[in-house]
Amino acid sequence: MTVAPAAQLSQETLALTKRLFVQLQRRPSTLVAGVLQPLIWLVLFGALFANAPDGLIPGGVSYGRFLGAGVIVFTAFSAALNAGLPVMFDREFGFLNRLLVAPLRSRYSIVLASVLYITSLSLVQSLAIMAAAWGLGYGWPGGAGLLVVLFTLLLLVAAVTALSLGLAFALPGHIELIAVIFVANLPLLFASTALAPISFMPSWLGWLAALNPLTFAIEPIRAAYLGQFSLNAVVLEAPYGSLTAAQCLSALLILSAALFVSIRPLLDRKLS
Repeated sequence: MTVAPAAQLSQETLALTKRLFVQLQRRPSTLVAGVLQPLIWLVLFGALFANAPDGLIPGGVSYGRFLGAGVIVFTAFSAALNAGLPVMFDREFGFLNRLLVAPLRSRYSIVLASVLYITSLSLVQSLAIMAAAWGLGYGWPGGAGLLVVLFTLLLLVAAVTALSLGLAFALPGHIELIAVIFVANLPLLFASTALAPISFMPSWLGWLAALNPLTFAIEPIRAAYLGQFSLNAVVLEAPYGSLTAAQCLSALLILSAALFVSIRPLLDRKLS
């Protein structure tokens, strides 16, 4: 019996995704570390600024509730930024070459498996941080707000995963990829509204934060946590103007699509 091409692609993708989860099961430290690091940030920064003066955060919001959205986005971003590492190790150990000579219906199943794996891992880690934030008294976004949070994280994870996979095929080895991850991780966090509002920043840093994709993800999630989410509501007061939640999400969607389109020629060459 002939199997439909779509069914073959799904079968290949699920099999390769299962392989990645088996690796995670054997080395769960990746999952634990991905939750532990942002949890430490949440606890330490929440305690450090617990006695912050009134007016530091717009709207009179406690710093813990303000910080929660930033740490959730940082969790998903960090996990997605590591998306290229499994592919890079497969390259270096020769397993990728074995996949490329295997009778796969589509070699893009290798990429799709990585996207599914990282997306699932990112959401699990983010939900764990959300639960921890709720336990610390920093609130919960509610039913509709939870959907907003998950949708926003999916857009961010898709964009960063595309970037990381592109680097995994473009860079010569895992040392270079890890170096890029370390260099990009914390600067992008600090140059966003994760830890402080734009009004608290010097003008040059405010401009960087207002252009940072992490900010476009943080502010809609923060509005959802405050129960003020509306697609037409202004969630970001940037130096260049006010942005609504719909505009922030549109920016993430455009960025994600642009990154996947930009890495397509590279993937065609490397997977051919």
